[in-house]
Amino acid sequence: MKRVERAHNVADLRLLARSRLPRPIFDYIDGGADDEVSLRRNVTAFKDYELVPDVLNDVSDVRTETTIFGQPSRWPLMLSPTGLTRMFHGHAELAVARAAARHGLLYSLSTMGTTRLEDLAQAFARPKVFQIYIFKDRGLTAEFVARCREAGFHGLALTVDTPVAGNRERDRVSGLSLPPKLTLRSMFSFALHPSWSIPALTGSKFDLANVSHKVDALAAGPMSLFDYIGGQFDRSVSWRDVEWLAREWNGPLAIKGVMTPEDAHRSIASGATGVMISNHGGRQLDGAPAPIDQIAAVRDTVGDAPDVICDGGIRRGSDVVKALALGATACSIGRPYLYGLAAAGETGVDHLLTLMRQEFERTLMLAGINDIAALSRRHVRHRPRGSALHR
Repeated sequence: MKRVERAHNVADLRLLARSRLPRPIFDYIDGGADDEVSLRRNVTAFKDYELVPDVLNDVSDVRTETTIFGQPSRWPLMLSPTGLTRMFHGHAELAVARAAARHGLLYSLSTMGTTRLEDLAQAFARPKVFQIYIFKDRGLTAEFVARCREAGFHGLALTVDTPVAGNRERDRVSGLSLPPKLTLRSMFSFALHPSWSIPALTGSKFDLANVSHKVDALAAGPMSLFDYIGGQFDRSVSWRDVEWLAREWNGPLAIKGVMTPEDAHRSIASGATGVMISNHGGRQLDGAPAPIDQIAAVRDTVGDAPDVICDGGIRRGSDVVKALALGATACSIGRPYLYGLAAAGETGVDHLLTLMRQEFERTLMLAGINDIAALSRRHVRHRPRGSALHR
């Protein structure tokens, strides 16, 4: 754990995760689609925005509390849904949720998670969101709605950007399968990481815990993620399905994967209470815009009431400040906490959230902001391309 304590930022935790995971598993966290242009752009786009500080404001007491999905949050961050979490650490989603609880943050469980939603709800009393898909079997989607209501989930996030799996070439090269298995290509990397490989390959059954009772696609043996998505997700999903889900759930609902003001408007008109501006972490359509660049236009279109969550590219607490100034309600992170989880389990996630909270509050104080409600677009500006930074 001492190595984790010496990690000063997300980049340090990423390096620790890379040292502790076999290459195919690390690449699943770290990779994107095609040439990974959107993957890189999600992060670098934040650098195109400058913070414009106020001075001589009392920042001895900074207010950071907000609400997301109608639930209180200690600061404007939530933990995104990420699938297959047990591949990165044996304590899986429960470790992440416990860390989120200590930090007063919302946690979102993925349909593709490896922990049953009922088990997570029993162990995690804090506000929680379930990420849902529209399956070919509409009965399974309806079942999820009923299960989430019974288990006490506070919101749903409908992912809409996966009609097919993105072309994640790192995973194709490594031959990653569900569950992970030894191949001639991966054997050497697995052998070099016995602390991961032995428990992962010989421990309890790897299971897509929320769907396997009805769609146990892995029962016949390992399969690729691409084949799973192609076999289960419905390519005919339309706005009528959003309207149906909004009626069925009748609670906080965000549409995850929205990138344009027009689709954001249609989301709210169809019954959603918010949108998550997201290109799936650069893992689906390569070349899609960076979420940070879409915030202002989306907020101008949907007005003040709906949640507008920036999902993707956040690596510093200062990134959250920039997103809020542009009009976001909050940000959500996936890769950063998975790096922490892979590096040191729950302790690693806790350390990551501590670092980001410290960065967030420090940035607010240095910008002369004592209440996040005071953040506005005058506190951020887009730096012209090619301009140099001067002292």
